[in-house]
Amino acid sequence: TLRSNSVDICGDFATSPPWPAPFPVDNAFQNRNVLARHRPPTCFKLLGWVQDNNGEWVWEEDDPVFLAAEAAAAASRDDPSADSSTPIDGSEALKYSASATPTLPSGSFRPKQSLGQNFLRDGNTVMKIVRAFGKDASETIKLKADGETMIEGEVPGIRLVELGPGPGALTDPLVETFGTDVLQCVEIDPRSVEMLSERHPNLRVRYEDVLQTDYPKLAEDEGGPLSVIGNLPYYITSQILFALADASHTGAVRSATVTMQYEVAERIVSLTKCKAYGILSVVFQLYADCTIHFKIPPTVFYPQPKVDSALVGLRFIGPNALRQRLAGVRPADLRRVLTATFQQRRKTVRNGLKKLALEICAGDKEAAKKMIDSSPLPLPKQIWEAKESGDSFAMSQELPKDWASKRPEELSPGQFVELTRLIFGPADDESGEQKTLGRKIW
Repeated sequence: TLRSNSVDICGDFATSPPWPAPFPVDNAFQNRNVLARHRPPTCFKLLGWVQDNNGEWVWEEDDPVFLAAEAAAAASRDDPSADSSTPIDGSEALKYSASATPTLPSGSFRPKQSLGQNFLRDGNTVMKIVRAFGKDASETIKLKADGETMIEGEVPGIRLVELGPGPGALTDPLVETFGTDVLQCVEIDPRSVEMLSERHPNLRVRYEDVLQTDYPKLAEDEGGPLSVIGNLPYYITSQILFALADASHTGAVRSATVTMQYEVAERIVSLTKCKAYGILSVVFQLYADCTIHFKIPPTVFYPQPKVDSALVGLRFIGPNALRQRLAGVRPADLRRVLTATFQQRRKTVRNGLKKLALEICAGDKEAAKKMIDSSPLPLPKQIWEAKESGDSFAMSQELPKDWASKRPEELSPGQFVELTRLIFGPADDESGEQKTLGRKIW
């Protein structure tokens, strides 16, 4: 996992991998004799997954259509890295058209179950992803009202980071569109690192775990905020997303255009009073403008997952706008409130906060009860000003008088900010001029 403090909030949105476990755990396998009878041979096949001689579960290449497309494309592949022209924005990506079907080298690059690998295999889907990325990345570059002049302090250009490129289904068109000067990849699979280095000698490929990537340091080295793209493994989607949210505290990440399980995407954009509404909804609707670009069927992946996917665009509002919304509230305190309430989402907010209130009041039950029964605080001046100017986030930020009797899914992201202010008080003055939002909160 990314870090130990991520565990206690993952229950709200954790999803199971899209592939079946090799051995479903049931009561029968609790018996050693039964387990011995079912012990597999050295190499065998189960539901399309094959265990190799090293004990690694890999996908058996049994899709003749995919292999035929691989053979045809391999003979005519060009190296797009020869052209090092580097557009400073995403306009070229919007012109990108579908290319040949993404391919794998036959027999030597089977998807690994341990890495949650489901590779893109459809040229049209790749085209749509690249175009959506170009739109997200270019439209998050801050411009003045004329649409051309950059705001003072804004760094021009796109610094592109692809997470988990695998065999390069997205990498090839990204190199073709943006060049290798502004693109780098983060990959933990050594097979992919070797393949991409051979195919694009000038491409920078970082051999590391994406959960350990230091985005603020990477942005500093690149000279400005990053634009992220990637086909994310389902089983670590939430950790990656929260790492990007943390990185946005320093302005290290400007946008993210990533694939994920459709159920997770629905939770990110969910409205209040919906079953899907939860911690993911609150955090990312606070930190970013969130969009589901389009739904992705299982048939465009290899091997095919058992669930639908989606391409999600996250356009982070940046540290200054985030401070404006928080108005002195610390993200670390907000995290504690969200964890306490959504861990008991069927209970009222009052009941969900009882334990946290006791901790804050050092075990004083009377003080804790008084805290939970207290009336909402007046909105800070800057929130009122934003509300009067028509800011949609601020307009739904005022905490209702009966907040304690509501369930967590009935409070908006802004109201959770005000609830945190009520419980903890602002960490600094309410001008929003906090020195830091924290590096590792989520």
